[in-house]
Amino acid sequence: MLVNRKLVIGQRFRGPPQSGNGGYTCGMLAAAARAPVEVRLMKPPPLDRPLDIREDAENERLLLLDGEETVAMASPKTFEVVVPEPPSYADALAAVRGYEGFKHHTYPGCFVCGPERARGDGMRIFASPIESRQLCAAAWLPDASLVGPDGKVLPEFMWAALDCPGFFASGAAGRGALLGLYAAKVDRCVHLNEACVVIGWALGHDGRKHYTGTAVFDEDGEICGRAIATWVEPRQIQS
Repeated sequence: MLVNRKLVIGQRFRGPPQSGNGGYTCGMLAAAARAPVEVRLMKPPPLDRPLDIREDAENERLLLLDGEETVAMASPKTFEVVVPEPPSYADALAAVRGYEGFKHHTYPGCFVCGPERARGDGMRIFASPIESRQLCAAAWLPDASLVGPDGKVLPEFMWAALDCPGFFASGAAGRGALLGLYAAKVDRCVHLNEACVVIGWALGHDGRKHYTGTAVFDEDGEICGRAIATWVEPRQIQS
């Protein structure tokens, strides 16, 4: 693992108005680790100020720090998950018309799933239920702002793409939930303007916790990345 470098999460990469998108933040920390990791988000990642990435060698983890406060920690993790067959790109595109976020969205400016973000600014991944399937799906055409010199989407944006579809598949979308734990495996980074399908499905529930899987497929229907996540509903405040 690398040690002692800086990370600034720009305003563009927000989820809520004042904090970084969880998947993007986790992807940036995973890139620093250069190894398969699971990231635990401890607090909302602040925007537009330098954060420290520091190695905690004794505990075999990488920390993202805001001063002395831990924003996130990445620990070694490999995983396997059974991935459902994806719908066609046409079916995923048709499903987007029913995107819940078009009617109500807690964070309409979210970098990944916010409907207020234009193409080239946000990722516009609008995961919606597929009729007769126990999953959500979105059509995704990666734009030029997401790719490197080789024309492939950068790994941190693959992590971001695998984030929000899990929320919409979790069953908590109507109540709200926060990304708590996240691990992704990127097999291949997709290309600029490749007709991709992103899916999300529920893996289980335990009280306020919801477990989900997500996956990205290329235009040939081949899997390019997968992720597992734990979403946590905020505690209800008793009046």
